[in-house]
Amino acid sequence: MFRKTGLTVFLILCLLFCVNLHSFAQQTPQKFVQETHYLLYLPQGYDGDTSARWPLVIFLHGAGESGTDLNKVKVHGPPKLVEQGKSFPFILVSPQATRGWPPHQLYPMLQDIKKKLRVDPDRVYLTGLSMGGYGTWALAMEHPEEFAAIAPICGGGDTVKIYRLRYMPVWNFHGAKDPVVPLSASEKMVNALKQYNPNAKFTIYPEADHDSWTETYNNDEFYKWLLSQKRFKFTESPLRNKELQAYVGEYVTPNNDTVAMVAQGDSLVLNTRRGGNNFLHLKHYRDGIFYLDPSQPNQARFIRNKKGEVDGFMYEAEERFFVRRLKK
Repeated sequence: MFRKTGLTVFLILCLLFCVNLHSFAQQTPQKFVQETHYLLYLPQGYDGDTSARWPLVIFLHGAGESGTDLNKVKVHGPPKLVEQGKSFPFILVSPQATRGWPPHQLYPMLQDIKKKLRVDPDRVYLTGLSMGGYGTWALAMEHPEEFAAIAPICGGGDTVKIYRLRYMPVWNFHGAKDPVVPLSASEKMVNALKQYNPNAKFTIYPEADHDSWTETYNNDEFYKWLLSQKRFKFTESPLRNKELQAYVGEYVTPNNDTVAMVAQGDSLVLNTRRGGNNFLHLKHYRDGIFYLDPSQPNQARFIRNKKGEVDGFMYEAEERFFVRRLKK
């Protein structure tokens, strides 16, 4: 009986081993591909001069045009005007959403377009209506380094990261009598933005309802303004070493790490690792604002007290946090 039971257990173990071995042997590489379908318009002359780089406008439609039929994207905005025979002096990309406009879907599409087409990276523009207005705000706040200007129409969003658009040319549009997306949705965004970017433009059509886009996209002045903008880049305004001494000292981060700020030439150098060698070179932009990368809108904005002494700096990038200066 023992032999029979032992043999049975042995056979079961062998079977399980073979099953496991078989399952491991059957693993095959797979991949998940995220697709985004879009309409592409190329301006006249694009194929003629293969060395020229062109402005790019990305248009985000509203909720009613969502789905899998690209013809629905042609019912409003720039794609509609193209269908009616209008010529634009820029590349126009009009993607179609299946469920909202998440930035993580649009950003890879933009990178792919810039690889495939001759896009001027300093003249990439973003606009959208209704749901696309929300998407415009969201994508721009997530990746402000990508765009030269944005034009949200009857949209809204979360203002938590609105400070990231402090250098972004923005022209927002809304109808005063909009019954779908209330005017207050745009007012909330623009009012929050103007704390950091007082030059943001806001046009309210007093008699317009939800359709505040037809008048906007039919206006040649809108495209003239849009195409006149270029992507923001910091330009250095060097300070003398003596002037940099006002910022020199030890600072404490929100994590209670002590970091040292020293002056080196015309730069501030921040040692972010005590006793280590992780150095950040900060260049002066203006009015106590320093930056790391001229093409990124991230900055360190130094704050002074009533006596004119530096109390610390507000670091503004993916997050905002205050770094306090230790008093001697």
